Amino acid sequence: MQHIPSVDLRDFLSEDPKRKQKFVTEIKNAFENIGFVALKGHFLEESLQKALYEQIRAFFALPIATKKTYEIAGIAGQRGYVSFGKEHAKGKKEADLKEFWHFGQYLPTNSKYASEYPENVTVKELPNFNSVGQKTYQMLEKTGVYVLRALALGLELDEFYFDQYLTQGNSILRPIHYPPITSEPANAIRAAAHADINLITLLMGAQGKGLQVQNHNNQWIDAIAQPEELVINVGDMLSRLTNNKLKSTLHQVVNPAKELWATSRYSVPFFMHPVSDMPLDSLANCIDAKHPKEFENTTAGAYLQERLIELGLLKK
Repeated sequence: MQHIPSVDLRDFLSEDPKRKQKFVTEIKNAFENIGFVALKGHFLEESLQKALYEQIRAFFALPIATKKTYEIAGIAGQRGYVSFGKEHAKGKKEADLKEFWHFGQYLPTNSKYASEYPENVTVKELPNFNSVGQKTYQMLEKTGVYVLRALALGLELDEFYFDQYLTQGNSILRPIHYPPITSEPANAIRAAAHADINLITLLMGAQGKGLQVQNHNNQWIDAIAQPEELVINVGDMLSRLTNNKLKSTLHQVVNPAKELWATSRYSVPFFMHPVSDMPLDSLANCIDAKHPKEFENTTAGAYLQERLIELGLLKK
């Protein structure tokens, strides 16, 4: 496969059973064959995307000393600011060439997860930053719920199988800034080859070259979406759950050509996580003689802790 397939969520949302099944088949095939898809017809309006980019550009343009006041110790970077050079890909020593922000779940006060999730961090210099971030979070979460309903049907599960684990899930919205490159990087790129931890990732900001995915022939291909599309990929949690039937694909963000080093790049992934007590035991209907069980049983919370240590965000 040499390109990212494109699907339209409006097919799934329609009342036409044939259109709904078409979407289920298309997204299941894409996630089995390459693990990535471009999605149009989602809930994130163009005006909201524009507002978010205005806010994140303004935040990352703040003085470094100001941004660092929002870097909170002791929470493994799960909320607020994470400064340049803090995160690296699994198995890599060199840090990625990026800085980023984390918005997390918005819980009701009586939630049993209230003690588990850090509170969101308020940026006082930008009065609209947090409200725009929250709205974006909620629209991407809503989109992800419907994508996972389609995948549940494709896996011959009840359509609402994932809903119980997504309500109050530990999802993260991560606006990323890849700053201009000022000198030849030794072995570092903007984001080294990696697979995501979570169930699925919904990505804003793949309208230009930079993001690449690895197909099954180990070739790197450009993942470029249309302005109205989100790029969605399978994460390791969903790969474990489906015994690798749905592929968690390696991807990277490469450095631009030297004449473009002076430019910034922005992207905004939404990492869709379930609640921590979701079991990630491989589904019985994804295991057979030709596909023996590949992964040990675990929970989403335990797996997340393990991966945060590997990324250098959490100490053992």
